Amino acid sequence: MSLTDTSRYISLILRHKPEVAGMTLDAHGWAEVDALIAAVNKTHPLTLEVLKEIVRNDPKGRYAFSEDGKRIRARQGHSVPVDAELQKATPPAVLYHGTAEKSVAAIEKEGLLPRTRLYVHLSPDRETAIHVGKRHGTPVVFVVNAEKMTTDGYDFYLSENGVWLTKAVPAGYLTRLPD
Repeated sequence: MSLTDTSRYISLILRHKPEVAGMTLDAHGWAEVDALIAAVNKTHPLTLEVLKEIVRNDPKGRYAFSEDGKRIRARQGHSVPVDAELQKATPPAVLYHGTAEKSVAAIEKEGLLPRTRLYVHLSPDRETAIHVGKRHGTPVVFVVNAEKMTTDGYDFYLSENGVWLTKAVPAGYLTRLPD
């Protein structure tokens, strides 16, 4: 089993379905490291050293250890209700959202909705948005008028790994970039 497979399983547990591993997360999304290792080991080999390597080398910085190293959580991307203790932040004037061509019609009609997640994920730059969009097919990038949204009272949060989050982006704040 590869580290990528193990990392994906950890992501499933910490972001979406802790129950698949017989785990529960606290109100802020934290899990005990020892309990996570024991739960993951039922299907994927995992040691503390390997877990630290996964956290350290995750290209998206998905995970964080508590200061004492005894707990771990996903920084964002949850579909289970948790308070990830995000702090409100003032975003740059524009942010970006990468998606696939198949989602464009719905986005242009409904705006960006979190769907199964707690927040819409936005990128600080076009290149990151393109990379995100490629995961789902031919990438399409929308520019988000974050400055206008902020003026209009929408809240933004900046995750520790640089992902901007907001509850939704109405279609009127979006502009599709030309291909």
